[in-house]
Amino acid sequence: MAAHATPVFIGVAALVATTILFVYGSAAGSTTANIGAGTLSPQSRASLKPSHTSSRLFSPQTRKFRPFTRNAVQTETEAPVKTEVDTENAAMLLEDMHLGRKFEDATAQWYQRGKVFGFVHLGNGQEAVSSGSIKQLRNDDYICSTYRDHVHALSKGCDPKKVMAELFAKKTGICNGQGGSMHMFSKENNMLGGYAFIGEGIPVALGAAFQTAYRRNVLKDPTADQVTLAFFGDGTTNVGQFAECLNMASLYKLPIIFIVENNLWAIGMYHYRATAPSLGDQLPHIYKKGPAFGMPGKVVDGMDVLSVQETVAEAIERARNGEGPTLIEAETYRYRGHSLADPDVLRTAEEKERFAKQDPIEKFRKYCLETGLLTESQIEDIEKRVDAKVQEAIEFADSSPKPDKSQLLNNVFADPKGFGVDENGKYRYENPSFIAKSAAAGL
Repeated sequence: MAAHATPVFIGVAALVATTILFVYGSAAGSTTANIGAGTLSPQSRASLKPSHTSSRLFSPQTRKFRPFTRNAVQTETEAPVKTEVDTENAAMLLEDMHLGRKFEDATAQWYQRGKVFGFVHLGNGQEAVSSGSIKQLRNDDYICSTYRDHVHALSKGCDPKKVMAELFAKKTGICNGQGGSMHMFSKENNMLGGYAFIGEGIPVALGAAFQTAYRRNVLKDPTADQVTLAFFGDGTTNVGQFAECLNMASLYKLPIIFIVENNLWAIGMYHYRATAPSLGDQLPHIYKKGPAFGMPGKVVDGMDVLSVQETVAEAIERARNGEGPTLIEAETYRYRGHSLADPDVLRTAEEKERFAKQDPIEKFRKYCLETGLLTESQIEDIEKRVDAKVQEAIEFADSSPKPDKSQLLNNVFADPKGFGVDENGKYRYENPSFIAKSAAAGL
């Protein structure tokens, strides 16, 4: 009995001690705050308060609500940053964002028609993060995505027809119909995959960056200057892989950029209910975790493609020059539920309406017209090209053949079927006797 009572006693004692410390700390807050073995004076505490010098989508001035509330989200932002952008670059960015949006809308439509299978997570609203960052990369640079990977794959140059065919589970898909929505992979485009579980892709991206650094620093390969982008959401910053990978990236000065697509919601968990603030802050700021690991931390309006482009360009330059990693928090918003199976009832209509007014495509379209970068006619041509691409992708996917049973175990085992090699040097599944024994065993 005593053995069972001891843990209970310790637990109760710890709870009481925590409560006393909490009450004492609150009462003593006007004088000093105990942190570890030392104390902070009121002057020192003031110096720890964050300075907000960058343009924020989630403005601290309107973040007066406390965690556990979700009815005061800031959406009024400044005009796009006036970076150097010419007509060609503007047209490329607008077309890529349009392609992402139209592709996702078509995916939702064909999901409802029963042509797209499995869990499907759409990136509507987050296009500026993808286009503003990935379109600056070379083909030999790497990206690693999440389960919300369609738009990332398109921005990296993957064929829309193959991406759509993968969603339709067809043999002509980017993964031969075996990956589906959450697992887009392309060796040709150095698209290192989408991942169904949060945090899975960050170590893979870290590995890509590590091999680049190894080739450059150890093998003295002059061509090894590739950069890797690792995408993940705000919820992922609370899992172990995030911290472990930031530590290793900084330790070895790896050419990797960690991009947090903070859309405020980790499935149905509101960001301010799940993430603790940094010391001196009342609300969490993910980008501040960068300096803690010895790398720059940047925050950017993820609904402004030019702001994203400018911020990521600086990080790419640092990485190519061997100066190490960067953590970027892109404040964005998704316009659909977590997945197409999500009724999206947790977010208020007011919140969704506010962010709808910050549509990154409409914002950039307006900017291009006002600055004379593009004309109405040029934008209409872009939209027509995108519509044609998406329609072509749908027709290709719908008319493509389904995977046949012969590829069932492909890409699962080291040999095509996973049964090993027989004494005659042939695969065991090719041996008639093996097949007969397997059938008899019910395999």
